[in-house]
Formats: sequence, structure tokens, C-alpha cells
Amino acid sequence: MSLQIPQTMKAIRYNKIKDYELVTIPVPTPKADEVLIKVKSCGICGTDLHIHDGDFESRMPVVTGHETSGEVVAIGSNVTGFAIGERVTGDNSELCGHCHFCREGKLLFCENFVAHGVHLNGGFAEYCIFPAAKLFHFSVCSWEEASLFEAAACAVHGLDRLLPRPGSTALLLGIGPTSICLAQLLKLNGVQKLVVAARAGDKMNLGKNLTVADEYLELDRNNEELNSQKWADLQTKYPHGFDNVIDATGDPRMLNLAIDFCTKSGKVMFYGAYAPEEMIEVSPGKIFRDEITILGSFSQMWCLPRAIEYLQSRKVDVRGVVTHTFPLEKFGDALDAMRTKKCIKATIIP
Repeated sequence: MSLQIPQTMKAIRYNKIKDYELVTIPVPTPKADEVLIKVKSCGICGTDLHIHDGDFESRMPVVTGHETSGEVVAIGSNVTGFAIGERVTGDNSELCGHCHFCREGKLLFCENFVAHGVHLNGGFAEYCIFPAAKLFHFSVCSWEEASLFEAAACAVHGLDRLLPRPGSTALLLGIGPTSICLAQLLKLNGVQKLVVAARAGDKMNLGKNLTVADEYLELDRNNEELNSQKWADLQTKYPHGFDNVIDATGDPRMLNLAIDFCTKSGKVMFYGAYAPEEMIEVSPGKIFRDEITILGSFSQMWCLPRAIEYLQSRKVDVRGVVTHTFPLEKFGDALDAMRTKKCIKATIIP
């Protein structure tokens, strides 16, 4: 069963690094275990900028876009559990199931991992195909909010990695779409006192409006001397540090600060996107003596169902995070808005 579907569609195709174009290509036909969706929203995140610049491994030519939601318009012959017109969001990953890490249950590290919008055609298009197993229903959220499901899923995975102790404290460095989700999840899952430290601006203002934290350390964008005093004041106020410190800035210069603010026997989680060549110097003696646990949190695997429930219940509130929407024809403007920080989050609405 299917709707009347056109033969061709518009899509953003990358031919090579920094070389993309709006093209007209055939609408894909779903295989027996696949579902075709009409794309209603596809978020742009920092990964898309890295793909554009060649800083993130991809397979071109490819239609990019990995935060995809839409309506079911065609269903493969072996697929059950889906109906035409239903609203769904896609998990962008596809796994081999037979490599060393898949067989050990470490699915995130599949040695043959591919992702829609990175290696396979993704959601910056009018239509997109997913395996039925990687599509999840939702009903309440707007299409703009749906473009945050992937970011929220990454935050759920971060919470799985951190496992904050009930009644613990946390310091979150940086505030953006995924850390806005993570902040709310921390407060819902064990953290009784959360401080967010970030630069002043629209993202911090939105975080305050959503009440994502208990306390905010607002840093000046142009006065590092004042910022140094604010950090010193925070250290005075919390002389024993925080049980959990999370860096969501992606700035390696912040990581030693994160370690400095970690209490003895505490946890530090690296949650930002760091370039592979970036290095930091860490005191092994401090890690050893203070028994600090250092964790990484990258992407997510099978966390979308929980993320959807959190957003639909508004227990994780992302209203207002998407500040700009663009059609496919304005993809370049959307990239520019993200790169120059003219928006909190941009989403393509084909």
C-alpha cells in the first residue's frame, strides 16, 4: 500500500568536500524491509559542518542530513507495524551485525558502521528511506521539535555513560541543543544540584527560560579577566568540587578546568565533539590520587525510544531550541547561520 509518489525529488547532494548542490534525483523505492518517508524536518548540527569541511569521515557523493523525521508514504512488502501517514523519526545508523564489536554487543563501534546522511543518503531531501527497524513513531511533538530527537538520544546515551548517583551534584560546561537536553535529564535522574557554565547569549537565555539548571555561571564573551574571577568565585562556593563534571563545549582547553572542578572520586565526562588531532596535558598524579573517573560519550545506539518519550512528555522541553528553519533551496544560508552562530539550531523543512 502506498500514496501517489512523484518519480523525482529535490535533495542536497555533496559531490566532494565543500561541494554541494541542489539536485533532482529519483525518489528511492523501498525494499521489502524498508519504509519510505516524506521528509518533514531534518536538523542541522555541528556534524554537518564537519562533514562540509571534511573534518568528519563520510562517503561522497551523498545526500546529507542525519536528524530526519517525516510521514510514512510507502511500506516494504515484509514490513509490519507501520501505516501510511504515520509520523516517524529515523535512527540514522546501520550496523553489520557480524564484526568483532557487534558480536560483543558494542554496537556503537561496529567496524562496518554506516549512517544515513554521512555514508548513505539522508534527510536533506524530499523523501528518504530507512530500514523499518530503525524508524520510531511519535505523535505529540512539532516537526521542529522532532529535529531534536537525535540530539536528545545522544543526551540519553550520555546519561547512561555517566550514571549520576542520586543526590549528587553536577557542573555542565557549555550550553547548546544537546546539552540543553542533557541538563534536564541530569536533573530528572539523580542530580540534585546542577550548575551550567556558558557564554552569555541566546543559548544561555533559552536555558534559563527552560529552567534547565539550578544555578548559572554566565561568562563574558569579551572579558577573560572577569571570567577568571567568576571561576574563582565558583571554586570558593564549591570548595570540594562537583560529583559530575561534563564538558559539552568541544573545546579541549576546557577539559583541565573540568578536572579541576571534579571532586575526589568524581567523574568527568567528555561530551563535546573534539578533533582527533587535538591533545591536552593532564596530571596523572591528580587522576591517580583523587581517583577521578574520565568518561567519553559519543553518539547513541537505540536511545531514540526513550528520547521520544522524554520530549513528548515535555519532561525534556526543547521548545524554542529551533530558532531558524530553511527550505532546501536555502541550505547554504542554513549552514552559514549555524557556523556564525546566528541561530541556536537550524532545521531544514523541505
